[in-house]
Parts: sequence; C-alpha cells; structure tokens
Amino acid sequence: MITFHTVPDAFSPAECSHLIEVARAAPAADAGLVRATTEHNLRRADLVWLDDLPDTDWVMERLIALVARANREVFDFDLTDFAESPQIARYGAEREGHFTWHSDIGEGRLAARRKLTLVTQLSDPGAYQGGTLEVWMNSNLATAPLEPGTAVLFPSFALHRVTPVTEGERFSFTVWAHGAPFR
Repeated sequence: MITFHTVPDAFSPAECSHLIEVARAAPAADAGLVRATTEHNLRRADLVWLDDLPDTDWVMERLIALVARANREVFDFDLTDFAESPQIARYGAEREGHFTWHSDIGEGRLAARRKLTLVTQLSDPGAYQGGTLEVWMNSNLATAPLEPGTAVLFPSFALHRVTPVTEGERFSFTVWAHGAPFR
C-alpha cells in the first residue's frame, strides 16, 4: 500500500487564498482531540469548521469528487459517508502550532468510522517555516507536498504529524471519509 496519494491542483491558488480569508474572518476554536479533550502538548492549532462558513458548499462538492476518484483508483475502501464537517486548521508560530504523531481513527463514535483522511495545503510555503505534514506507513516516512491546493489522501490508520511551525502560519483543511470500521 502506498504511503499517500496526492492530487495536485485540487484547488486553485485563488481558491486557497479565499478559504484562508474566510477562515480568518470566522471565530476559531482551540483544536481539541477526540471526545472534546484538549492537550496542547499533542496539538496546538486553531480550527474553524467549513459547515459554519458562508458560501463554501462548493468545497465539499469538490472534496466528495476527489475522495470518490482516489478511492476508486487507489484505496478501494468501503466508504459510506462524510459524517464530520471539514475543518480548516491554522498552525501559528506564536504558539508553535503542531500536531504530534497520531492516527485519525479513535475511540469516538465518528472517529472509529474514519477510513480515509484528506488534507489539503492552503498556505503558500513561503508564508511559514516548519509545519510539515509527514505520514509514516509501512516503515516509510513521506513528506507531503507544499504547493497550495494539493490534496493528500491516506488511510486514517496511518500515523502522521504536523511539525511545529516556527515562523508565520500554516493553513490546511482536513476531511474524513467514513464507513464501517476496519476488520
């Protein structure tokens, strides 16, 4: 199995900039973990949920098409729905925004059904230092591309992290495709 699958130009640079501006204008919440817990040693980021942002329905339509195609061509998972809103994350240098090694499958009702994770880079790589998305699967460590609009898809059970942002700020958004739990 591959470490991850990339879709270059899933979103245009203008669309990425627009999503960053919409996210900046929205009230952000401190990023938590499964079951509404917060642990800043594990994750430091600010989140907004796409469902709460105006005029963003088009994003989910695009994500559904991206996931359907990648799943058909690469993963072949039994996917049934998108049970959670996509989240836009802001990792800022002022608090060394990061997310340590983790998988997206968890004990929560929805997290237990996550099968495929999609992360899309929104920020220009010159806007920040650090903040690298790394995926570790099958003893292979891979670094996600930094080009704005690039979507990266990987099994939700894969270990991954976002290294601390040391300068500037990194924006990305994440969505999970769900299905019956893996057996």
